[in-house]
Amino acid sequence: MTLLDLWLSRSIPMCLLLQSLVLMALCFPSASMCPKGCVCQRDPHLHGFNVTCSQSRLKEIPPSLPVDTVLLRLDHNQIGAVPDQAFHGLRLLRELNLSYNAVENLGEGAFSGIEATLQVLDLSHNRITSVHKDAFARLKARVIVDDNPWHCDCALQQAIGGMAHNHEAPARVLCRSSELRDQEGRPFLAVDTDLCNLAKRTTDYAMLVTMFGWFAMVISYVVYYVRQNQEDARRHLEYLKSLPSKPKKPDEADDISTVV
Repeated sequence: MTLLDLWLSRSIPMCLLLQSLVLMALCFPSASMCPKGCVCQRDPHLHGFNVTCSQSRLKEIPPSLPVDTVLLRLDHNQIGAVPDQAFHGLRLLRELNLSYNAVENLGEGAFSGIEATLQVLDLSHNRITSVHKDAFARLKARVIVDDNPWHCDCALQQAIGGMAHNHEAPARVLCRSSELRDQEGRPFLAVDTDLCNLAKRTTDYAMLVTMFGWFAMVISYVVYYVRQNQEDARRHLEYLKSLPSKPKKPDEADDISTVV
């Protein structure tokens, strides 16, 4: 066997092995791409990864997710917050499941970067009480918000108002608490009051009461000052009246007699 034959006999298997490794790298994510506690599987139909991190005792959103994630399941964990731009870079993400977590509020940029592609957003069974007024403004996804202790205020009214294309979400929002006490425990759609104007009126009333209080204090001080000065003037006058009159001199009495 010549050196050429020997080289070919060894190089061909190596090339085939290298090709297999390249194909595996393309078809399956590496360990470094898939976060700890998650399972990443490529979806041949959607040309991306289905990343499942359900029931993994996660307390925060994994920082290193495959950039071509299409479906992300983070349900049944202990995630307490969704930071701004937490999913930035996942430009193929279509479905995001955050149900059964401990999220309490949502900021303006919580879903920044995925507005154009996201189709389903599940936020049900969390602890969400408040959201930024623009949290859902650019989303076109179907948003599921069942079973959250919502506080119905101006910001929530604006946030829901920005989801005119999503008729399901407002119907499923129940006011655990509200700016209007008679709305507590009722569906959000039953709130027919403009809560933003209500807050403005409440602020105006508070300012009016404060200004009236200051004005009353100033008037009271002026009245007290005037009365105090009057009392001092009266006492001074009484003191002057109580002084003995000055006796006349003898020369002055003779002069008067002469003139007479």
